[in-house]
Amino acid sequence: MMNGREKSDSAVVAMKPANKAGEPAAEWAEPRAGTKGNTGQPHTHRAQNRASVPQRLERVRQAARQRKKERFTALLHHVTVDRLRMAFFALKRNAAPGVDGLTWRYYEAGLEENLQRLFSQVQSGAYRALPVRRQYIPKSDGKQRPLGIAALEDKIVQRAVVEVLNAIYEEDFLGFSYGFRPGRSQHDALDALATAITHTPVNWILDADLRSFFDSVSQSWLVRFIEHRIGDQRIIRLVRKWLKAGVLEDGELSVSETGTPQGSVASPLFANVYLHYVFDLWANRWRRREAKGNVIILRYADDIVVGFEHEADARRFWDAMRSRLEEFSLELHPDKTRLLEFGRYAAVNRQSRGLGRPETFTFLGFIFICGRSRRGAFQLQRKTRGDRMRARLRQIREALRKRMHEPIPVQGQWLRQVVRGYFTYHAVPTNSRALVAFRHHVTDLWRRTLRRRSQKDAMTWERMRRIANAWLPPPRILHPWPDRRFAVKHPR
Repeated sequence: MMNGREKSDSAVVAMKPANKAGEPAAEWAEPRAGTKGNTGQPHTHRAQNRASVPQRLERVRQAARQRKKERFTALLHHVTVDRLRMAFFALKRNAAPGVDGLTWRYYEAGLEENLQRLFSQVQSGAYRALPVRRQYIPKSDGKQRPLGIAALEDKIVQRAVVEVLNAIYEEDFLGFSYGFRPGRSQHDALDALATAITHTPVNWILDADLRSFFDSVSQSWLVRFIEHRIGDQRIIRLVRKWLKAGVLEDGELSVSETGTPQGSVASPLFANVYLHYVFDLWANRWRRREAKGNVIILRYADDIVVGFEHEADARRFWDAMRSRLEEFSLELHPDKTRLLEFGRYAAVNRQSRGLGRPETFTFLGFIFICGRSRRGAFQLQRKTRGDRMRARLRQIREALRKRMHEPIPVQGQWLRQVVRGYFTYHAVPTNSRALVAFRHHVTDLWRRTLRRRSQKDAMTWERMRRIANAWLPPPRILHPWPDRRFAVKHPR
């Protein structure tokens, strides 16, 4: 994933060189695609997603890449009317309104006048951030997740500023950081983790969970971290305004010194900046200086997985990580953070000690399992989490009740989109049984719904299968094996 220096441009954790290998220590690392060429063209390509960006931001990106310790003192002029307009059209059309009550359609009616006014307020310092409206959404475990809904103009300004800041921080973030970054999806993180576990000699996995991360972030530390690279005080004031805007819940306004509103446009970038300085740089340095064996690291937002060759390294890292996080107001969840024996040789090692099969861990909606291929070789298997599948099926059941009296073709078109979207994420190799089970349960829910429409309805399974085959896509694997796609995206 990273080379032996402080910063890595690679996308997966590679094997750690010996601590006494000297400087620089060579390490297997794949360069990011698109980092060479096109520097003199009006529009160039970003390093990761090859999306076209204006030449001004490209110059910012090049400066950030070439001068790692430089502070950017003039950035607000990049927040233009055109950038605000692009940020507006990037928002969801049907998103819930914030405390201002403005909807996307209403704002679009007088878009140019609204954007000119907003631009003038941002540039003159008259812009004021509104409180975030708090709403709760159900989690798969039955609990409620707090979600912040920002005002429409706050979303526009945040998205425009985040785009400018990404030009800088995408050159600073390390290769094993995947969450909410341009050109990096959840499947990229899953591929990187699977490839690292399969091809790197690791025998222990530390599955770390940060307790209430978004509510625990120290705002003062966050601003200090941003000031390491951002010297434009106008940008810093915007960040402070968003952090101090507060949360409106049940008509009561509360302002806290900790936390960032989970769900706002800027929160993912703030989270990555915070953990970049608190965890990423520290973990990279610890791996190079303290570890005796191979170490792999992967972080998706606040979900952290670290693999170790030696158990002693894992326990020392765990203790050091706990102390490191406490210095910055963060805490490991004592019940959800655990160390387990996992890897290519975990099953053999446990069998020699008279123990059972290796434990499993979850990451990004999948259960990771130490399995065997048909030839008996080690195979990392991934299976959809049962609680996530059950939560999705409950949502489908409730939606079908509301659509009970719609014609079958209308129901079928809607269910086709639902099942296709589910397969788009979960149809990974070794997960066929979960796909078949999900489609079967959806078919059963649909059959029950159709039978409730009339007491005389005799919807048999044979007829239901014909209807399901006509409308629901078949369960099939859509994603390639992790190492193949990873090798294509990051050729060594």
